[in-house]
Amino acid sequence: MEMDGIEHRTVSVNGINMHLAEKGGEGGPVVLFLHGFPELWYTWRHQLTAFAALGYRAVAPDLRGYGDSDAPADASSYSCLHVVGDIVALIETLGGGAPVLLVAHDWGAMIAWYLCLFRPDLVKAFAALTVPFRPRHPKMKPVEGMRAFFGEDYYMCRFQEPGKIESEIAEYGAEKVIKKILADRSPGLPRLPKENPFGSKTDDIKLPPWLSQQDLNFYAQKYDKKGFTGGLNYYRALDLNWELTAAWTGAKVKVPVKFIVGDVDMVYNTPGVKEYVHGGGFKNDVPLLEECIVMENTGHFINQERPHEINASIHDFFAKFSA
Repeated sequence: MEMDGIEHRTVSVNGINMHLAEKGGEGGPVVLFLHGFPELWYTWRHQLTAFAALGYRAVAPDLRGYGDSDAPADASSYSCLHVVGDIVALIETLGGGAPVLLVAHDWGAMIAWYLCLFRPDLVKAFAALTVPFRPRHPKMKPVEGMRAFFGEDYYMCRFQEPGKIESEIAEYGAEKVIKKILADRSPGLPRLPKENPFGSKTDDIKLPPWLSQQDLNFYAQKYDKKGFTGGLNYYRALDLNWELTAAWTGAKVKVPVKFIVGDVDMVYNTPGVKEYVHGGGFKNDVPLLEECIVMENTGHFINQERPHEINASIHDFFAKFSA
C-alpha cells in the first residue's frame, strides 16, 4: 500500500508546531515538498513513496494554517516572511541548514519562489509545478490589480473578506467544495459568483480517476476539523507581501529551476501567463531556468493526476544536484 512506511512527527519551527510526513533514509538527499490550497501534505503521497525508493529523504509538511500544523488566527501571520521563516527553520531542523532539493505546487510554489529569492543558499534546485515566478509590480498592489483586470468575483478577490467565503463554504460542506476544486478542469478564470459560488449541482460532480473517495475523505476530514481560514489567509496576505517585498523589486531568482505545468491548468491559462513563461520574461527573471515542460491534457493538480511522469521528470532534473 502506498501509504506504508510514511512516518509522521511534529517539529517546532519559527514559533509554531508543524506536522511533517516523511519517508526515506536519514542519509539521502532531502527533497522538501510544499503543498498548495486546498491541500495538505497528502497531495504528495505518490511522491513521498517514489522518491524514498530512489534513495532520497522525502519530507512534506502541512504548511502553517493547514492540517495538523498550528494555525495562527490573524491573516498578517501568513505573510511570505512568516511562511518562509517556517521553511528556513524546517531546513535547519532537517539537516542543520544544508541546502535541499525543493518541489512545490500552487501556493507552495509561491512560497518556494520567495524562499529562492530570499535564501538561495538553502536551495540546490527547485522543481516548480503550475505556478511560475511572479515579479513584483512596483506600482500596483496585487488585489487591486486582480479586481481591475479580472473582476470582483475572481476567486482571489472573493477570498479577501474574513469569514465571508468561509460561511459560503460551510453551506456546502468541506467535502463538496474540495471535490469541486480538485475535479474542476476548466481552463478559464476561476470565478465564485455571489449566488451558488461552488455551483448548484455539486452532487453530480464525478471524481477524476486520479482521486479516490478515500483520498477525498482524507482531505475533507482534516478541513472539517481545521476549517479553511488558515489556507485562505495566504490570499489575505497578498497585499502585505507586496508591501514587505519592495526591496526585492526587480531581483532575480538565482536557483536552478525546472518548471512543469499542464496545458489546461487555470494558472497557465490566466491572461499574460503563457506570454511571460514562453516569451522571455520568465527566463530573464530566473536566469538559471533550465526547462519549461507543458504536459498535454493535464490540469492543475498535476502531481496527483500524472504522478509517474512528474516523478520521472523531477528525478531526472535532481539527479545532477543530488550526488
